Amino acid sequence: MARVLIMKDKMIKLTPRQKIILSLIVHEHTRTAQPVASRTLIEDYGLQVSSATVRNEMNALTELGLIRQPHTSAGRVPTEEGYRFFVSNLVQQTVLPTATRNTIAHQFYQSRRGLDHWLPLAASVLANQSQAVSLVTAPHSDKIAFKHIELISTRGSQVLMVLVLVGGEIRQQILALSEVTSQEALSRIANQFNQDFGNMSLQQIEALELSLDPLEQQIHAAILDQMHLTDELVTGELFMDGLSNVLSTPEFAVIDQERSPLRLLEERPMLDDLFSRTLLTEDIGGVQVLIGGEGTWQELRDCSVILTRYGIQDQLSGMLGILGPMRMPYGHAISSVRFVADLLSDLVTDTLIE
Repeated sequence: MARVLIMKDKMIKLTPRQKIILSLIVHEHTRTAQPVASRTLIEDYGLQVSSATVRNEMNALTELGLIRQPHTSAGRVPTEEGYRFFVSNLVQQTVLPTATRNTIAHQFYQSRRGLDHWLPLAASVLANQSQAVSLVTAPHSDKIAFKHIELISTRGSQVLMVLVLVGGEIRQQILALSEVTSQEALSRIANQFNQDFGNMSLQQIEALELSLDPLEQQIHAAILDQMHLTDELVTGELFMDGLSNVLSTPEFAVIDQERSPLRLLEERPMLDDLFSRTLLTEDIGGVQVLIGGEGTWQELRDCSVILTRYGIQDQLSGMLGILGPMRMPYGHAISSVRFVADLLSDLVTDTLIE
């Protein structure tokens, strides 16, 4: 079973009863979005203790910073630290029901083959399962290496260059060549580059001493430019779904525009920063949970993010996860993220083997 990593996790010790009460508060607040009173815990969950005992334990949890009282005479709600303790120590490591797993797997195997179909489907499935915003990026090569190039004459001197990298990543560019070139000549140049550069890294290609005519030099420079651009990427193309799920929650209704998590979703550099700081050093299969922005991303201070990597270790990987209010069913959400990631990893692996 893949581990779940919380970026921040203070060492706090609770008694068994305090753990039960904190778990019930998290569960009830997740369900209702309302503060939880001691009477609710006793009447709805059958706690075999007095109201005074529950209140004393709630006061102790408040002093530890795990729950808080929004206003006088209200019940309690979990704090960021309370959610972190819950996810680290109390959340149930569940698996999705068999029927749910079979339905999701069936959707993937019934869809048309290829990442261009699987990735938007993964985003849709995750958004539906978590009722949050799903984030899925196309797999990105961990080591950039040349595999294949095609040059296709389009109009006049314009040529479509299709560069395929080891791992299946594809880069396309329209080149305006210095002269009109026949398709036969373009195919000859492409075949020669395929023969010379097959499976070479960017650095190996740059180190080659080649005798090229001006036309070949132009195409050679375009290949290197595209490989450099790919090497600088943190992740591949982003697929997102489920924005309406979070916009309808009470938490997002009161977030001002300046610190809205939507800014992070709209500005790719910010999202890449989140991915690079949390997951690029994480093995495939490891799940990370970020709660309240972890003091780094102010746009996320009212949210939680669950992220993982999928793909093939040390070869090709993408990011996958969800973003939603802190008040989310973590057990089900983590299980959904892990299952869809495992499924995508299997599909990517099978595609590369074929």
